[in-house]
Amino acid sequence: MKYTLSGRWLRGEQSARLLLLLLPVLIISAAFFLLPLARLLVISFEGDQWGANYWQALTEARYLSSLIDTLLLSVSVTLVTLAISVVCGLFLARNEFAGKSLLVSLLTFPLAFPGVVIGFLVIMLGGRQGLSAELGLMLDGTRWTFAYSIAGLFVGYVYFSIPRVLLTVIAAAEKLDYQLEEAARSFGASRYRIFRDVILTGLKPALLASGAICFATSMGAFGTAFALATDINVLPMTIYTEFTLGANIAMAAALSILLGLITWLVLFLARMLSGADASPAA
Repeated sequence: MKYTLSGRWLRGEQSARLLLLLLPVLIISAAFFLLPLARLLVISFEGDQWGANYWQALTEARYLSSLIDTLLLSVSVTLVTLAISVVCGLFLARNEFAGKSLLVSLLTFPLAFPGVVIGFLVIMLGGRQGLSAELGLMLDGTRWTFAYSIAGLFVGYVYFSIPRVLLTVIAAAEKLDYQLEEAARSFGASRYRIFRDVILTGLKPALLASGAICFATSMGAFGTAFALATDINVLPMTIYTEFTLGANIAMAAALSILLGLITWLVLFLARMLSGADASPAA
């Protein structure tokens, strides 16, 4: 009886200590995440009719086109980034050569740049005074520009997304079991089958996780879009315009909630799928 009471008392003391240690985290989460999010949600429902802002965001042409353009851009950036990162990541993980560390450092260099700097680099490449404009003047007398359009934003997003995915792919590729590839090869599997059924299957959890982060980053990135904003209609810029120029705070809040929900849903699904893929192997 004494042992039982003593054990309960110790467990209660440990729970109290754990709660005390978690208290700062709970306070910070409530102050900087839960309360602002709740306030944003309340503002998004302000208007003549309940949920009118969300209905307008999903039906009015300019808001719907902004949402669709952002989704298409994010999906295309994610797919291209994954393709490039898989090829480069497998090569870097399986080959040793002089200057490899320097090459990896250069490939991950964009991590040091904020979005505005990425936008400036895109302008130096595809702007009116950029390299592509100079090349166009030399070849046909016209300036080739793409920086101030969705194409320029695509280039910028791919540029700063590759390092985040590449590092994950390299780490996952180094942990692949080469014996599985040898076994598949001994049974007569083609290179395509080995790549599809062995390599990609082994990389799938890492690709899902890093791809979801790439998608989320592309959905919510603002600095690059702001630097290039001439003919770009992505959701972060639309939210910024509604909030600052139109003073339509309720619509900006509704668009922000929609952006957050879509991003959270993709991250949640990726976490579920990557966990399901990893559990049988474990």
